[in-house]
Amino acid sequence: MRKYIVILLAATTFVFSSCTNGQTPASNTNLSATEFAEKIKELPSAPIVDVRTPDEFSNGHLQNAKNIDWNGIDFQKEISTLDKSKPVFVYCLSGGRSSSAANQMRSDGFKEVYELSGGIMKWRAANLPETTINKTVLEGMSKLQFDTLLNSDKLVLIDFYADWCAPCKKMKPYLDEISKEMADKVIVIRINTDDNQQLCKELKIDALPVLQLYKNKIMTWTNTGYLSKEDVLKQIQ
Repeated sequence: MRKYIVILLAATTFVFSSCTNGQTPASNTNLSATEFAEKIKELPSAPIVDVRTPDEFSNGHLQNAKNIDWNGIDFQKEISTLDKSKPVFVYCLSGGRSSSAANQMRSDGFKEVYELSGGIMKWRAANLPETTINKTVLEGMSKLQFDTLLNSDKLVLIDFYADWCAPCKKMKPYLDEISKEMADKVIVIRINTDDNQQLCKELKIDALPVLQLYKNKIMTWTNTGYLSKEDVLKQIQ
């Protein structure tokens, strides 16, 4: 019996040793904003790829980032110019496009792809630095101007969106319908987060889409992520 136990322990040790001394598990490659920033410092020569559109890129991006539009016709061609054996950083607005791009790159043979979880919106929410190729940066709506929008005896429904946010685009048609069909009860206001970056920082909008419902200037309900028209109507009615 004792001999059997010794053999079993030896076998277990061998299996464990084989697992740990062989190929190591892949490290976490989906990083928070602060982790992403620290990793960039650790790997200063690794390329940083911004997979948003050129318009989005021009309004603010990470220092030294290269713009390769995920939805552009030359994405595959441009990404193939990078060294697949070396680390690369990828990000977008809120994480959706960069996740797709990173998965594609891994399928193409890239060994080490780091993603910015939550995209540049989380980066901005963490007050991390970015740069722009524009000479002037539009400040967008101020907090005071935003507060003025809430001055109404009706309900005020705020929709924080971006032009390239798929759930935002899916929600827009029914929000337009609500704006027309319930004009006597609710005012629908859509705010482009790319054009109002400072406001979004102040209001802590770090994901998309975001709906906020106000009554007498007090927020009574909020939701992050896609929501059906029926679910929104439940909050208004």
